[in-house]
Amino acid sequence: MIEIDQAGWTEPAGFDAGCRQKGAAWLVKNPKATRKTAGKRPKDYWSKYKPDLAVAFGDLCAYGAMYEPVGTVDHFQPVDANESLTYEWENFRFASGWINSSKNKAVTILDPLLVKEGWFKLLLPSLQLVTVPENIPDDLRELAQQTLIRLHLRDDERVMRQRRKWYQMYQEGRLPLESLREVAPLIAAAVNRQRLPDAVGQE
Repeated sequence: MIEIDQAGWTEPAGFDAGCRQKGAAWLVKNPKATRKTAGKRPKDYWSKYKPDLAVAFGDLCAYGAMYEPVGTVDHFQPVDANESLTYEWENFRFASGWINSSKNKAVTILDPLLVKEGWFKLLLPSLQLVTVPENIPDDLRELAQQTLIRLHLRDDERVMRQRRKWYQMYQEGRLPLESLREVAPLIAAAVNRQRLPDAVGQE
């Protein structure tokens, strides 16, 4: 997870009418109790805005912090936990499909929009993701650690395979550092630390 530039974090044109208002009307017509009986999920009015969401996150998964060519619209506050945010832009995060599935109905996850630079780092050569406790506010340290575990971000093979590929491309000279920073910023940051004389041997 990395700090997200929120300068352009504004809902896209037409979102209010195309998602928020349509969604609110749908929820009124389909009460929660009735939907549970019928096994019905809220109507998807949000996916058409996924490209806008991807742009807002720099085409990076909000949790894995790597280039995500497809991605999903993650409801940070799950629908079952807070139905009122089902169709709200502020509740959407751009996420890889498998990570979104791992999140499932969890509500005790660190919000990517709260993350600041330096809260997480990748270790080389292992490529494991760890927290940097001294950089994280006291009240969020445990939540940050639990998020790594709950979303399998530390060293799950699915995320490690991606990291290894990007790092290999950089090592072979097929991916310049500047490009690595765009597609896998945590790996680029780890490379930069390794190149600093005072960082030698620290990882």
